[in-house]
Amino acid sequence: MGTEDKAENKVDELKGQGKEALGKATDNDQMEAEGKGDQAKADIKQAGEKVKDAFK
Repeated sequence: MGTEDKAENKVDELKGQGKEALGKATDNDQMEAEGKGDQAKADIKQAGEKVKDAFK
């Protein structure tokens, strides 16, 4: 299930990048901030996966 979680986290990160880019393009500060937040959440989840992998 670790690989599945990592893939899901990557999808979340890419969605966040898209939201951030759309927010910048449309001058929508809220959407840009949401995108950055989504990316940060995905990064934290990825870090958790790496910790789990280290203890396997």
